[in-house]
Amino acid sequence: MQKIHWHSFATAEKVAAAASQQILTAAEQAIKERGVFKLVLAGGSTPDKVYHLLSESRADWANWHIYYGDERCLPADHPERNSQMAQASLLGKVAIPAEQIHTMPTELGPEPAAAAYREVIAGVDSFDTVLLGMGEDGHTASLFPGHVNSPDETVHAIYNSPKPPPERVSLSAKTLSQTRQLLFLVTGEGKRDAVQQWRQGIILPVALIRPESGVDVYVDAAALG
Repeated sequence: MQKIHWHSFATAEKVAAAASQQILTAAEQAIKERGVFKLVLAGGSTPDKVYHLLSESRADWANWHIYYGDERCLPADHPERNSQMAQASLLGKVAIPAEQIHTMPTELGPEPAAAAYREVIAGVDSFDTVLLGMGEDGHTASLFPGHVNSPDETVHAIYNSPKPPPERVSLSAKTLSQTRQLLFLVTGEGKRDAVQQWRQGIILPVALIRPESGVDVYVDAAALG
């Protein structure tokens, strides 16, 4: 069973502001306790707002390690890749060492990229913070309703995404659950039906991610209805 803590905010901007503060607090604590902060990034418009806010803050960037929840199989410099968005709004503006930014090599295609990323995360026992969004159908990362993925895999090669492009790579629900803190950012009126289904206990992909610490959902008034 998923333990959910709902946090409601008036606007998407306030969701982003609260999330960025939470990430900075978690980073400070992780670096103080373990010397490193491991953050999994998401795509989407609200995470993009978060990244802009983080880029304007002071943090111990030298000890941040960046991972991705999912990525589209597109050329490395394609503007619709999550890595390009993160580069433009955060990573290109702060001093995180390049070797600590773990981009999914999805230009190789789904299976080679998934295999390569399994190697990348093999040494990660737990992330510190995982950032996720939710689609209007209740999908998160590239885990879609009705799709069956191997429960034992840490990283999935995705071939039939209902949203273009069809080929992607995604961390599994099992991998995304291995985190000290999970933040879902859910904004916009289009998410309202999925939020209601989630709150009613309907098993959407978002409900399959179950860290021991539970999940924190930062939701705006439009999505909450």
